[in-house]
Amino acid sequence: MNKGFYFKLAWTNLKNNARTYIPYLLTCISTVMMFYILKSLSLNDGLYLMAGGDDLAFILNLGTYVIAVFALIFLFYTNSFLMKRRQKEFALFNILGMEKQHVSRIIDCETLLSAMMSLAAGLVLGIALDKVMFLLLAAMFEAEVPLGFHVDVRAITATLVLFIGIFILMDVHTRTRIHLVSPIELLHSSQSGEKEPKAKWFMSLLGLICLGIGYYISVTTTNPLAAFGLFFVAVLLVIAGTYLLFTAGSITLLKALKKNQHYYYQTNHFISISGMIYRMKQNAVGLANICILSTMVLVVLSSTMSLWMGIEDVVHSRFPREMTIRDVLTGEQQISIVESAIDETLGQYQLEKKNVLKYTYLGFAGLRQGDYFDTDRSKAGNLGSLNDISNMFFITLSDYNLNQKVPVQLNDSEILIYGNKKAYGQKELKVFDELFTVKEELDHFDGDTFMAANTAASYFVVVKDETVISRLNQKQKEVYGAMASDIQYYTAFDLSGDSDNIRPFYEALSAKLDDQCEEVYVECQMLLQEIFISLYGGLLFIGIFLSILFMIATILIIYYKQITEGYEDRSRYEMMLKVGMDQKDIRKSINSQILTVFFLPLLMAVIHIAFAFPIINQLLNVLYLDNTLLFMTCTAGCIGVFGLGYILVYFLTAKTYYAVVQKKG
Repeated sequence: MNKGFYFKLAWTNLKNNARTYIPYLLTCISTVMMFYILKSLSLNDGLYLMAGGDDLAFILNLGTYVIAVFALIFLFYTNSFLMKRRQKEFALFNILGMEKQHVSRIIDCETLLSAMMSLAAGLVLGIALDKVMFLLLAAMFEAEVPLGFHVDVRAITATLVLFIGIFILMDVHTRTRIHLVSPIELLHSSQSGEKEPKAKWFMSLLGLICLGIGYYISVTTTNPLAAFGLFFVAVLLVIAGTYLLFTAGSITLLKALKKNQHYYYQTNHFISISGMIYRMKQNAVGLANICILSTMVLVVLSSTMSLWMGIEDVVHSRFPREMTIRDVLTGEQQISIVESAIDETLGQYQLEKKNVLKYTYLGFAGLRQGDYFDTDRSKAGNLGSLNDISNMFFITLSDYNLNQKVPVQLNDSEILIYGNKKAYGQKELKVFDELFTVKEELDHFDGDTFMAANTAASYFVVVKDETVISRLNQKQKEVYGAMASDIQYYTAFDLSGDSDNIRPFYEALSAKLDDQCEEVYVECQMLLQEIFISLYGGLLFIGIFLSILFMIATILIIYYKQITEGYEDRSRYEMMLKVGMDQKDIRKSINSQILTVFFLPLLMAVIHIAFAFPIINQLLNVLYLDNTLLFMTCTAGCIGVFGLGYILVYFLTAKTYYAVVQKKG
């Protein structure tokens, strides 16, 4: 046999299996296109003309790794489905006299043709849309970019290396499968799952336990620091529980209904339950995949949209004043150096301070246990203690009164206290061997925003004078040793004058303080807003890309599931016609089963999102977004739009199903 014969036969096979191969090729093309676009964007020098271009390039490059891993897993999954559908065809080749090595060559040719079409079309589309995506990014960040057509050879090379590698691995996997299995096994593999499945109570119970623990972690985790450690644990438990419930739990429930003779032996229930038992056995993994992918789409889109839409809230809550200078070590001359540098630089750029806030503070952490803060570090080494970790910041009454319209008075052991994440709610405060009485719990503290990003709760405590601060400072140095904190200085203010001078003022002041001070952080609201736009815009862009990819995967799994069920329901459809049921009743019965099974993953995905909402909200707090209503609105909107799209996909794929069942296609 010459090589042309194998290519001709491979091309004929692809055409004959167009119903299953075309969606697969479209998925390969889309994945290649999206990987190239993201890789090309991450390497585009024009990114660095935008504010925060370094961060944006890093996020886009990170997205290429996510797409690469997803492409490997999902293309393997779809290729395995295609090969499983064609095992009978390969067995017939063997029975008709073709050796396994010849079948392998046909598979090689089919893989080569698929790879060539996917890479050629994907790269052409990727190169064509690359500039459009770059202009979209520029529009999001309100940046001007140079005109011109950009083709990055490095992105093309990375795309070719990745996907050629994936296609080679798929080819090797298929060839191995053909060589290890006998023709008779291949011939009867499509009928290997016809036995009625058994109820699996242990697996069903295990699935419920995994799901319950995952939900419990999400609902009960209130500290963002603990959320980081537990989020992935909860995700793995929910994924495991989803697969167990779809593969075992659904069948166990249906088998229990079947044992209920009064319920089961009714015409509608008999046909529906019998059909669904087989559907759940054969499609459980596919349905679980749809559920997980749907959940991922909803989580990624809702969270990234919330971050993008909440940028203004984030910036103004985190940086309420235009300039912030903090963590200045309080020495004899340090504060005066900072103040002098500020005044000199203000005069240089013809700007003036207004709405000024300043104070010194002593800050350290402890484990809160009621009204007592434990400073024993050995107790902070496990996840159980993370919810108790709290920061304490002690400020003198004189500094506090500088920023108040009405001065407050305190006795020696009295304090004012404010909690930025949760109220203190106690009458006393004990730390080291010091006991304080809470005179008043404040409803706000001007200047607490520098701890907004910290995952632990923070308490700002106003004490009578510097004597108290000195005692606490000495004791925390004895306890923490080299890890002890220093008394530091914080100031923030707005600027009046020419707004065009704010950026050069910030740059000049930062350079001057870096030269003159041992440790200081200068933050500018304008520049930080640009960084947030870059960071959250990049996350949204990646979120949209990944959501599109996940949706393509979901649609393809749904499409293949409908085709699979169509072929498997042909015999049942014919049998029901032979026993006297009319087409209307048969169609109604099958449609009821399909609707139930089809929308079960979407229902489970919505339940997953509902229980995941608290822990995701905690993680968004770490990214400075504490607008729960905004996140809730974005989540509800994403569920609504995704649900409508899901229904549309159902109606489109249902036509294919009925065409297969009734032999019209």
